[in-house]
Amino acid sequence: MSGVRQASPVVAEVEVVRPPSSDDRGRVSAATTVTVGEDETVLPGHYPGFPIFPGVCVIECVHLSGLRTPPPGAGRLELSGVDSARFLSPVFPGDRVEVDLTWTGGSGTWKCAARVTTVRGAAAQVRLFFTDRGGRAA
Repeated sequence: MSGVRQASPVVAEVEVVRPPSSDDRGRVSAATTVTVGEDETVLPGHYPGFPIFPGVCVIECVHLSGLRTPPPGAGRLELSGVDSARFLSPVFPGDRVEVDLTWTGGSGTWKCAARVTTVRGAAAQVRLFFTDRGGRAA
């Protein structure tokens, strides 16, 4: 996808609150936050009068969080698949979304399992696959 500009439905910035670190079992963990602003472009149509941050945007928050917190030694990561997504409670405008990531794998393929929470508790569980394209991490 060289030369192709990546697009995202999420306007909010991803803030790294815990950089990637490895445990003794080879897992890498990291954490980010994303604040869902009233200005998110997807909100006016989802649902008028009672806006809810769409599930695909919650997945995108995990994707963007993964790109911001690659495992040590990983090259340029590219999303290669969504393994699963389970939505547990809605995310609303103004919510501060916390994303706790756990990376496993390596050797060209990484699995990123994420627990997404808001002030009301668990919002989603998402598992993504990334392909390591080599080169420098993004």
